[in-house]
Amino acid sequence: MSANPSPYTVLPTPDPHPLAESFREIAVSHLSDNLQRLSGLCNLRRIHTRTRLVGTALTVKVRPGDNLLIYKALTLMRPGHVLVVDGGADTTNALVGELILLYAQQRGCAGFVIDGAVRDTAAFEAADFPCYARGVSHRGPYKLGPGAINVPVTVAGQVVLPGDLLVGDEDGVVSFAADDAPALLQAALRTAAHESAVKAEIANGQVRQSWLDKVLVPAGLAGTPSP
Repeated sequence: MSANPSPYTVLPTPDPHPLAESFREIAVSHLSDNLQRLSGLCNLRRIHTRTRLVGTALTVKVRPGDNLLIYKALTLMRPGHVLVVDGGADTTNALVGELILLYAQQRGCAGFVIDGAVRDTAAFEAADFPCYARGVSHRGPYKLGPGAINVPVTVAGQVVLPGDLLVGDEDGVVSFAADDAPALLQAALRTAAHESAVKAEIANGQVRQSWLDKVLVPAGLAGTPSP
């Protein structure tokens, strides 16, 4: 394999997926449970307040502390894209801040997922613009490169491909292949319906309940409750 003579790689940007918005009201925990509880971006902080993150990954791989290729990625965004940045989990220098936030909003960006640091956190809170990041730093970034756009990246323990779907809420962020979206959506809806039934059973006030027995009986721990 020959070396790439250019320090920059910019591959075609995937189209925002039309099914992404269908996940707007789906709990991340329900998606996680149906991803075998193995997938998900762990140990990122939610920088904003309440708005849910839903969109299609536009990925960027940068040198830690350098956001030159993030600048380029901003110009490629279309409504519904999520900026997903592999910054090597380094939090010394912030990769994005208020100016990038404002420009991304104008481009219709659905949010940021940054395995690195951000700054101007008050602006993210005031805008309630979805942003998950490894940390916060007042130090600004360098703009030297190298980097790559729309390549596979690793973010908080998860490989994310360009075009993957991302969903984030107060519990964190999951990503999954767009081809898996229809089946995963239906599975998550079934999980939500099951949990609604469990909540209704809890409300009846009985000590012994079917959802508990489902776990306790196979373990030999079910029995008549003490008065």
